[in-house]
Amino acid sequence: MPLNHHIALVSDQIAMDYLLPAFRARFPQARLHRIDTQVQELDALADIDTVVCWSPPTGLLARMPRLRLIQSVGAGTDHITRDPSLPDVPIRRIVDPEMAAGMNAYVAWAVVHGQRHMAGYIESQRRAAWEESPVVPPGRHRVGIAGLGVLGQSAARALAAIGYQVRGWSRSPKSGLPEGVEAFHGEAGRAAFLAGCDTLVCLLPLTEDTHGILNAELFAQLPRGARLVNAGRGAQLVQDDLLAALDSGQLASAVLDAFIEEPLPRDHAFWHHPRITVTPHIATRTGPEAIARQTEDHLKRLSTPTHA
Repeated sequence: MPLNHHIALVSDQIAMDYLLPAFRARFPQARLHRIDTQVQELDALADIDTVVCWSPPTGLLARMPRLRLIQSVGAGTDHITRDPSLPDVPIRRIVDPEMAAGMNAYVAWAVVHGQRHMAGYIESQRRAAWEESPVVPPGRHRVGIAGLGVLGQSAARALAAIGYQVRGWSRSPKSGLPEGVEAFHGEAGRAAFLAGCDTLVCLLPLTEDTHGILNAELFAQLPRGARLVNAGRGAQLVQDDLLAALDSGQLASAVLDAFIEEPLPRDHAFWHHPRITVTPHIATRTGPEAIARQTEDHLKRLSTPTHA
């Protein structure tokens, strides 16, 4: 494998400097470039052969004639494939068992945060007020997970271990689901699934079918006063429909980790809504060392005769 790589760390949503130490250690002879929200090193486009990215700017990768690998820093690639001008270059995603543990922790926190009225207790503390909300055992709270991939199944298993009633929905039938998880699939099963969700957790991939799926029609099929957790993609949520559902009482609260525009603009209504909790797309994340190591592995595989 050649050692004089030109590797670009690319994102139109976040600063990629957090990857620099790991990539310098893994690729000591490579030239590293940043094209992100803070640094725009555009003079090296003709030299770049590897892109490590989260949400690269549309059209940018097509301007790299030597590009031979596009490495996502996450488990998904929809933030890459949305680009209609994407060059015919191998795209690789991160495979990280620790991502599931991170998502489990986030989803469990978000479900408990809503179900046990933690936002209210935080506000009570600010007022030095000893105020109790009803304590409902987990076994009487139904959590629905939309999206039963690796992360969805792992989160379902974690919630069931706490004692929640867990159900799941996917576009097509899934096998090997965790014990006790009630499964639904397809359009035929969606209404029945939603009707039994006191908390709905979205972990769906972003596709043409799931774009805008969290909308007024879907919210109306949930029990009144249900809660929403979106750790999927920002484009799956119709923002005005969520605000309307919260204001009408159809939804009691929402925990949101992904947004159409990231970082979320400072003047966005979500920041100050009393029933919305915003987190900055941190539900789960792979460590820089693992990203650098898997990038190196993928480059080595591309350099073998079978990939010539």
